[in-house]
Amino acid sequence: MKRKTIDIITLGCSKNLVDSEQLIRQLEEVGYDVAHDSEKPVGEIAVINTCGFIGDAKEESINMILEFAQAKEEGALEKLYVMGCLSERYLKELAVEIPQVDKFYGKFNWKELLQDLGKAYHDELHIERTLTTPKHYAYLKISEGCDRKCSYCAIPIITGRHVSKPMDEIVDEVKYLVSRGVKEFQIIAQELTYYGVDLYKKQMLPELIERISDVPGVEWIRLHYAYPAHFPTDLFRVMRERDNVCKYMDIALQHISDNMLDRMRRQVTKEDTYRLIEQFRKEVPGIHIRTTLMVGHPGEAEADFEELKEFVRTARFDRMGAFAYSEEEGTYAAAQYEDEVPQDVKQERLDELMSIQQGISSEVSAAKVGQQMKVMIDRIEGDYYIGRTEFDSPEVDPEVLIQRADVTLILGNFYKVEIIDSDDFDLFAKII
Repeated sequence: MKRKTIDIITLGCSKNLVDSEQLIRQLEEVGYDVAHDSEKPVGEIAVINTCGFIGDAKEESINMILEFAQAKEEGALEKLYVMGCLSERYLKELAVEIPQVDKFYGKFNWKELLQDLGKAYHDELHIERTLTTPKHYAYLKISEGCDRKCSYCAIPIITGRHVSKPMDEIVDEVKYLVSRGVKEFQIIAQELTYYGVDLYKKQMLPELIERISDVPGVEWIRLHYAYPAHFPTDLFRVMRERDNVCKYMDIALQHISDNMLDRMRRQVTKEDTYRLIEQFRKEVPGIHIRTTLMVGHPGEAEADFEELKEFVRTARFDRMGAFAYSEEEGTYAAAQYEDEVPQDVKQERLDELMSIQQGISSEVSAAKVGQQMKVMIDRIEGDYYIGRTEFDSPEVDPEVLIQRADVTLILGNFYKVEIIDSDDFDLFAKII
């Protein structure tokens, strides 16, 4: 039955997902049923939460809006609303280009959507949300915006200055989510390591993680999107001392050539980067580092790329992603540099870099064969239970596959396994 049903479509990053989950909770409170990420409209109203980060993401958002606009024209939908980063950045242009949309909202004023539906926003529910992830894990957003000025990045243009969420409010949210069955928290922000500077006049990430770690029922805490400059080194102690803080760090390094780090305005040097990686591995034995690298930024010569390849071979990241530079209007790079690296060269460099990493990933996985590990079970897929170790974040990292024929497991529970085989990315295990 369509009446009183709203579709929420979430595009882009996990920070957007948190916004959608908060909106869903508010909509449910005022009497709506909500369908999340349906392939076609199932309700009378649809809300698309867009991403505006890079070209591909913007294109995906536009295509999704047009698809739902078409459904509205065909009578399959009564109202269409758009929110999120793309809408924040191009609100006026989108309103002219896609008039089928009833209203565009930015990233931060989505509460107005409730008013436009004739409903009130419930302040008392501000820490509550309806999870769209499996109920045993959740993303926990600790700040918005970013004060860094990397040459290529449009995020500060879209989301503004860094704004930390008060620590007490974050801890209350953790307690609420634990009461709903959440055991694992993916701590996210555009820039984790800056947390607290605006509110408390110093970096407070180590203290925040300790306070979250102290909440009964929190079994895994995993950290995403750190920045290498001015890294809060007391975090090493916290990761070492706290059993429920995963030995995992997601830190985007982008490049290694001093020439490129300078042109990217990254505030670090090649020497700083190597020293930080060494410090991670010395201070937190067994840590798995995930990073993201960029190829094809303006000014990247063949020598810079050779340096980057050598970096990947030498650093041997446990997890690594890479992407090709995409010029974003309004950024320093768009204004100051010519996007002179040809697209085919960018793609060749990207493929070459990922090929090197594939070999490393395969070796990292193979080295785990014979080890006993703690695994959380996420879902069932075909003949397998699919789980993760503390070194694996949902959706982006390797998974652990356990034959269903051999055992009956409960989703969201932890089990001890022995790794019996591996491929380029995933592990195969048996319960012990």
